[in-house]
This record gives sequence, structure tokens and C-alpha cells, in this order.
Amino acid sequence: MALGELGRSSDFGDRADAGRGLAGFAEMEEAVGPLLELVLDREDTFVTRVTAQALLRRQDRAGLRVVASALAVASPNHGDWIHTAILDVFAVYASDRDDAVRLCEALTRDTDEHVALGARELHESLSGINCVLYPA
Repeated sequence: MALGELGRSSDFGDRADAGRGLAGFAEMEEAVGPLLELVLDREDTFVTRVTAQALLRRQDRAGLRVVASALAVASPNHGDWIHTAILDVFAVYASDRDDAVRLCEALTRDTDEHVALGARELHESLSGINCVLYPA
């Protein structure tokens, strides 16, 4: 997969582009490993933020599952940038945040303990967001 190769580039911009592109394939098992590596990028937290944003913007189980899995093992620095991405994506529309909260509730019962643990943290983070726009 060309995006996987791009995700191993020495250039942080290339890795960020790979994260954005690979996020579109988060439901595919072969994309999950490279996505986790990009969310937890060892060299640049910009890659962490943009990859997490792209996954969260999917607003589906696959994207949230990868982010939850990363949160479970993230360093405090990476965790901070993932939480920043959560705010970036879910601070505007309460309906989007509420949908993500419901998906996270289901993920807390996932058979993968990293996903379940990270989903609890993601759920807590989402629940603490005071959105700008609420349904009428």
C-alpha cells in the first residue's frame, strides 16, 4: 500500500499526509497498524494531531476504535495532542459529539482491552466538551 510506505517517510509532512489518507481506510485491518503508528508518531506530534483528526472526522466506529486503541497506550504528550484533536473535531456540534459518545459507550465493551480502555478515556473526554451549537 503506497500510503503505508509514505507513512514511513522521514518527512513529517509526508507522514501527516499518509495519516490523512489512511484514515479513509480505517475499517480495513491492514490499515490499522500503520494508523496506530502515525497517531503515536515518535518524531512529530503534528502527525499525531492530523491523523487523529482525520480518524475522528470519520465519525464512525472504525475511526474511533483506532483513536481509542492509541489513547490506551499513548504517552502523556501524545495523549494531550489526541485530546486536542478530539476538541478540534467535536467542539462545534453537540449532535456529532453525542453520536461519538454513543459509539464510545459500545467500544468500552470491546473484546480488545486496549480499545475498551481507550474508549473509556475517549468517552470521558467527549463528555466534558461544551459544544458551541446545540440542536434546536
